[in-house]
Amino acid sequence: MNNFWQTLWFILVGALFSGYAVLDGFDLGVGALHLFVRKDGERRVFLNAIGPIWDGNEVWLVTGGGALFAAFPEVYATVFSGFYLAFMLLLVALLFRAVAIEFRSKQRMKGWRNFWDTSFSVSSIASSLLIGVALGNIAWGIPLAPDHEYAGDFLRIWKPYPLLLGVTTLSLFMMHGSIYLVLKTEGPLQEKLKGWVRHTMVFFILCYAFTTLATLLFVPHMLATIQKYPELFVVPALSVLSIANIPRNVSRGRGFGAFLSSAAALATLMALFGVGMYPNLVYSTPSPENSLTISNAASSPKTLQIMTVIAAIGMPLVVSYTASVYWIFRGKVKLDAHSY
Repeated sequence: MNNFWQTLWFILVGALFSGYAVLDGFDLGVGALHLFVRKDGERRVFLNAIGPIWDGNEVWLVTGGGALFAAFPEVYATVFSGFYLAFMLLLVALLFRAVAIEFRSKQRMKGWRNFWDTSFSVSSIASSLLIGVALGNIAWGIPLAPDHEYAGDFLRIWKPYPLLLGVTTLSLFMMHGSIYLVLKTEGPLQEKLKGWVRHTMVFFILCYAFTTLATLLFVPHMLATIQKYPELFVVPALSVLSIANIPRNVSRGRGFGAFLSSAAALATLMALFGVGMYPNLVYSTPSPENSLTISNAASSPKTLQIMTVIAAIGMPLVVSYTASVYWIFRGKVKLDAHSY
C-alpha cells in the first residue's frame, strides 16, 4: 500500500512540472524569439501576448517545487544543495524576465528598451537551457554518496548529454512559443511568424532525433521500465504521434490544432521522462545503489495521504484559475495605452 501512495505522488509531482512545461514553455519560447523582431511595436505585441498570463504559468513551478518538498523531502534537499549555483542562476534568470517585462515600457528611450529587451530574451534562453540541463543530469545520473549527498561539483553538471537536452528543451520551447504567437497575432507579423514556426520545427526535430539517439546509446537505464512493462511503449508512441501532428496541422493552417499538438508533445515527453526514471527520482552514477527512489526518499504514508486530500481540493482551483485567465485574455493582441 505504501508503494501506491509513493507512486501516486511521483505521478502528481510529474504532472505539476508537466503543467509548468506546457504553460510556461511557450512564454519562455516567446522570450527566446524576442530579439528576432526589430520594430518596437512588434516587440510590444510579443510582450502583450504573454503579459496577462506569464506569472500565472509560473504558479505551476512553485506548486511543483512545494509538492516535491513535501512528498520527497530528501530529493528536494539533495538536488537543491547539490545544484545550488545552477538553481540560483535559474532563479536570477526568471527574476530578470519578470523585471524586464514590467520595466521595459516604463520609458520611451531606445537604449532603455533595448536593454530590457536583451535582458528578457537572454534570461528566457538561459532559463530554458538550465531547465533542460537539470533534466539531463537527472536522467544521466549524478554522483551520490551513500548518505545521498551530492558528491560532485558545479562543473560536473555541464556534460555533453545534459547540454544536448538543454538545447533540445530550448528548441521545443521556441517552437511552442512561435505557434502560440501565430494564434495571438494577425496581418504581416503573423505571416512572418508562420515562417518562424517552420524553422523552429526543423530545429526541434533535429535536436529531438539527436537526443533520442544519444539516450538509446548512452543512457540505457532510461529504457529499463519500458523493457520491463512493454505496455508502456504507448507513451513514446503517443509522443511521436504528437510531434508528427504538429507539421500536419501547420501545413493545413490549423494554428490551434498545432498548438494543442505542441502542448501534447511537451506533456508526453515529460511522461516519457517520468517512465524512464521510475522508480528513481535521482539516479546515482557510478553507484546506482545510492540512487534516490520513491521508496527511500518519500515522506511517511500518512503525510502522503493528507497531501492527497489537500491536492484533491487545491488542484481543481489551480486548474480553474488557469482556465479562466486564458479565457478572459483569449483572442488577438491589441495594443492600447495600457499595454506593455
